[in-house]
Amino acid sequence: MIRAYKFLLRPTVRQSQALGEMLRDHCSLYNGALQERRDAYRHSSKTSIKYGQQSAQLKEIRAFDPERQGRWSFSSQQATLRRLDKAFQAFFRRVKAGEKPGYPRFRGVNWFDTVEFPKDGDGCRWDSTPHDPVTRVRLQGVGHVRVHQHRPVKGRVKTVSIKREGRQWYVVLACDNVPAEPLPATGAVTGIDMGVTHFLTTSEGAHVENPRHGKRNADVLADAQRALKAFPRRKRENRTAKHRRAVEKVAKLQRKVRRQRLDHAHKAALALVRDYDQIAHERLNIANMVRTPKPKPDPQAPGAFLPNGAASKAGLNRSILDAGWGVFLGILAQKAESAARALIPVDPRNTSRTCPECGHVDGENRDGEKFQCTACDHRDHADRVGAWNVALRAGLALPDVA
Repeated sequence: MIRAYKFLLRPTVRQSQALGEMLRDHCSLYNGALQERRDAYRHSSKTSIKYGQQSAQLKEIRAFDPERQGRWSFSSQQATLRRLDKAFQAFFRRVKAGEKPGYPRFRGVNWFDTVEFPKDGDGCRWDSTPHDPVTRVRLQGVGHVRVHQHRPVKGRVKTVSIKREGRQWYVVLACDNVPAEPLPATGAVTGIDMGVTHFLTTSEGAHVENPRHGKRNADVLADAQRALKAFPRRKRENRTAKHRRAVEKVAKLQRKVRRQRLDHAHKAALALVRDYDQIAHERLNIANMVRTPKPKPDPQAPGAFLPNGAASKAGLNRSILDAGWGVFLGILAQKAESAARALIPVDPRNTSRTCPECGHVDGENRDGEKFQCTACDHRDHADRVGAWNVALRAGLALPDVA
């Protein structure tokens, strides 16, 4: 299996400065390569530059600027150029698919926060001081940086990435050949129904409450964003100390919400994996679920529009995104694979409108959280009915409907 480990770095003051310079120079390389591609294509010859051509120029770039570009790992710079190449490949794929293209943009220093080392031992070395009880990672141009390793690393370290979040630095290890850790069989199976009122409901009728981390922190975040909006837009080097503190406060609050949501997803997924051998869930297309309704032109008044429910849909979209279903399902898949559990995605259509007793499908069966079949009068909680139908579609053997 492939797994990622993320650890907090504890660099010295000089190492922090060097890490910041490393990000700045990689950002400059990224933007320079993007500018070269733009200029070449704007030429009358419509020249298209590929990754191989730009990678071949690295040797000359490093020799020309030894104090900056020549200071860092050659492989990490190649990874930065591959990052740009992937952005262009995704751009052309969207163009061919008829989607919104989204041409690759220049990255500001504040928006370039990751440097990747494609191979452990090439410009970087994980656990560079094995004789020392304190774990360190060696980075070319930076030195041996102390790592707060809070859990053991299993498998073989493939890539090492350095990431900046606010004023903190992290190292992210991508490892392969990570051994599975199967849990003892429980003999239990379940289906789960994702929701907004309840984060999820199992086919047994157990609810996991929705913590609504975004909504709980909305007022504090709104105050911080209003305070930030009072400052005029400035580049980072031209901001005052109060402006910088306002920016950091907003970013810190947003990171807090993200970590709370991630923590809840991990705990909820672990509880399911420990209790059930087989778990069925809806195959959700969240991007389509949170899409804004199309405007409805008024045929009797040119230039005017009819109500399309956009305001209420916006509130539902915020609740869906706040719940973090996509993050949770991704974590659940990883934990299920590691624990040797079976995870079964099914078609989500009409799961909450189908009667589990007689199979009758009707939109009138559901009224909010209440389910009452219009054919056989079967009654239950709508979320439990949805979870029950998810399990049935996955072919799981469940007891009779209670």
